[in-house]
Amino acid sequence: MKLRIKHLVLWAYALVCLQAEKIEDIANIVGVRDNQLVGYGLVIGLNGTGDKSGSKFTMQSIANMLESVNIKVSPSDIASKNVAAVMITANLPSFARQGDKIDVQISSIGDAKSLNHGVLVMTPLSAIDGNIYAIAQGSVSLGNSSNQLTGTIVNGATIEREISYDLYNKNGMTLSLKKPNFKNAVKIQEALNRVFQQKVALAIDPKTIKLKKPEKLTMVEFLAMIEEVNVDYSHKDKIIIDEKSGTVVAGVDIVVHPVVVTSGDVTIKITQEPLEPKKGKAKKDLQKLGSQATLDTRENILSAPKATIASVVKALQKIGVSSKGIVSILEAMKKSGAISAEMEVI
Repeated sequence: MKLRIKHLVLWAYALVCLQAEKIEDIANIVGVRDNQLVGYGLVIGLNGTGDKSGSKFTMQSIANMLESVNIKVSPSDIASKNVAAVMITANLPSFARQGDKIDVQISSIGDAKSLNHGVLVMTPLSAIDGNIYAIAQGSVSLGNSSNQLTGTIVNGATIEREISYDLYNKNGMTLSLKKPNFKNAVKIQEALNRVFQQKVALAIDPKTIKLKKPEKLTMVEFLAMIEEVNVDYSHKDKIIIDEKSGTVVAGVDIVVHPVVVTSGDVTIKITQEPLEPKKGKAKKDLQKLGSQATLDTRENILSAPKATIASVVKALQKIGVSSKGIVSILEAMKKSGAISAEMEVI
């Protein structure tokens, strides 16, 4: 009883840490994962929107299916347009048991026009090892999608074979960080050793942390507690740019170093020097962008002790730069070294 209370107190301590991430959100348990399944089958009952007779593999599949029920017919004699050849994909969850249901995705591989109102004939689904793990069958649903050649069958497959994994009798496991980082690997190691008050974790590289189960806990209890532990996770600054739409996604505190940028008819200067309003006809038109950034809209000068991506984007919008123009300017700033954060263009 004392041991349980002790662990509950330590667990509660880990949960109240501020500005932290749960381990289950930043790391995976090696070996506990989904597996992909795939199969080839036929969707029947289509209202003249199936594959044409020119799709020889579809006609051969129909002939093979009919032969399995003792009806022999030549593929060349089949002219049906009510059947479509499809590929079926699904994910086999970790620890799935016989009889469990999973969703499947259906995709046409012939020249069918639509799979709407079709029914998938019983199809085996196999994994990369060639073994059959599930059987799929059911009515295809297209939902509200405009694509008539892909659909889903909710709970459309039944698990027939299990992937054995003896978790209960294991004494050690491995955590794998979703994003490798030396600092975060060490933080997880220190947090777990502190919570359990013994050496249960060891970071062996920036992605991998080896775990050793305490004697008084089962592996299931141990992993359940580990997933709930909070860690002061270090996020890496990153800017995501969608060139097609002109969308920019970035952290609000990503710093832009002083620089002068010219793009077309627009020139903007980013500086740390404070702007002072001038008197008379040539007085500056100063506008506040946030709590510290100031924009001179006449001379296109952005002043801030620490200019950020957010203030730069606001300034460019204020002086009339288009979304795609802003993207081009940010990319040029990155190449010049004015932006240190990682940038990804999609």
